[in-house]
Amino acid sequence: MSAAAVDRPTGPAVRTVLGDIAPADLGVCDAHDHLFLRSPQLAGQELADAAAAAAELAAFRAAGGASVIQWTPYGMGRCAAELPRLARESGVRIVAATGLHQAVHYAPEVLERVRADLAGVFVAELTEGIGGTGVRAGMIKVAGGFHGLDRHARYTMAAAAEAQHATGAAIGVHLELGTGAPDVLDLLCGELGVAPDRVILGHLNRAPDLVAHRTAAEAGAYLAFDGPSRAHHATDWRLPEALAALADAGFGDRILLGGDTTTAGARSVNGGPGMPYLLRRHRARLELALGEDLVTRFLTQNPARAFAAHWGRDGHTTG
Repeated sequence: MSAAAVDRPTGPAVRTVLGDIAPADLGVCDAHDHLFLRSPQLAGQELADAAAAAAELAAFRAAGGASVIQWTPYGMGRCAAELPRLARESGVRIVAATGLHQAVHYAPEVLERVRADLAGVFVAELTEGIGGTGVRAGMIKVAGGFHGLDRHARYTMAAAAEAQHATGAAIGVHLELGTGAPDVLDLLCGELGVAPDRVILGHLNRAPDLVAHRTAAEAGAYLAFDGPSRAHHATDWRLPEALAALADAGFGDRILLGGDTTTAGARSVNGGPGMPYLLRRHRARLELALGEDLVTRFLTQNPARAFAAHWGRDGHTTG
């Protein structure tokens, strides 16, 4: 039996590594994190230890977590074959990603291998499975640059848009230091016709520009504030203000929260904040400023909508 061979919801569904689930079953969700990650930019800090990933999931579960969206894309050590076992043993729902990061994270030969039909790679991983694992991705991850989009970013986003139209999957976008959201939305939603509510803008906490946040929310995109482990960014201390401003303006339904653990040293099992920090420390701090009900919505209802799609029987969207 394949990892995806479970009962299929009849309506919108979130595609996990164990199959499609009803959005409400996602529960308390870390909307952007990594169990596995490899990049030449993070030499010596790879997330490659399955036992450490299992321990991190157990700690997250003990803190009240129910699901994790792993944004690790193609060619960056996703360890897709490990994910179903980790999900079963931990009881944590896991969503895997297809997509492509910035060119700097890959050897040239890796990019050359997928360049001929990048959209086809994304669609296949969303509908058939990653490699020969049978584990299907449930989102597309791409990346912009610092205050702009280079040729690589435009190419990967065009492929992501094509795959999104074919499958309905959400597109998560790494914004370099939280910048470039207007250019991303102009390209994906303007030129390429992706519905704004299928776009998740990541790392907005790293640029605490309240005007930029509101503009992105008004466009209809989801806003991911992810990475409370990065104290050198204007993250923890500005976040309550930023989220309160969005909620007061009527955009509380656009906000997602995540941890974005990207190095081995940042894992809780190695003494860092890791995945549990989002719920052990970050959640309580936000609840003091914003109230329990609103923060619970950020962690449950919002990701349930953001990552759900109308997957058809063959993996393609039904509408």
